[in-house]
Amino acid sequence: MKRKIIHIDRDKCSGCGLCAKACHEGAIEMVDGKAQLTREDFCDGFGDCLPACPAGAITFEEREAPAYDAEAVKAHKQSGMPAARPGCPGSMAMALKRGEEDDAPARAGRAASRLAQWPCQIKLVPVRAPFFDGAKLLIAADCTAYAYANMHEDFMRGKVTLIGCPKLDQVDYAEKLTAIIRDNDIRGVTIVRMEVPCCGGLQRAAEEALRASGKFIPWQVVTISRDGRVLDA
Repeated sequence: MKRKIIHIDRDKCSGCGLCAKACHEGAIEMVDGKAQLTREDFCDGFGDCLPACPAGAITFEEREAPAYDAEAVKAHKQSGMPAARPGCPGSMAMALKRGEEDDAPARAGRAASRLAQWPCQIKLVPVRAPFFDGAKLLIAADCTAYAYANMHEDFMRGKVTLIGCPKLDQVDYAEKLTAIIRDNDIRGVTIVRMEVPCCGGLQRAAEEALRASGKFIPWQVVTISRDGRVLDA
């Protein structure tokens, strides 16, 4: 049947998750860090999610869609179970506030976390988020934090951290990194990679994104050896 239903523009979606919270029927979920209409038959077309979206990523459209199934929504609510294709609730974007208490471990000679935002995986992080405003960006290979002992203090502190492994994720990060750099006020980029050849894919994607963004941004590449030494900077 043809009816009014919401449309989510994933390019505009910031991944804040407010629309998923506003949807009382459970039709919207967070998938790979973006809002997605996963159950069209749960969408009543009233648009409670529209005013909740700060990015203007949600609109109405008239198209072919399954009829709203009130009984299925009722059964879903009573079951307390997630919808059929759940997104990860832990992928909701947020800035992590760091206060003086967070420096207590460092003052005591222990390591302190310097992660400034969540999520940090390149595939999950939204393209646009408030924590990108005026940020210095760290694009790091997954293994660097395990090989280099002082990763948090030397590289992550004061930066928004994005991590990935092109070999394991089997994806080209260039397009998403381009959008992040192009669409946000990024002030600098540091690329931290391992000395192994597969990390070249991460460096290449970041360098391609810097070129494609059309912006002139200070950047550097740091290579970490397998035994945890900085080889160049």
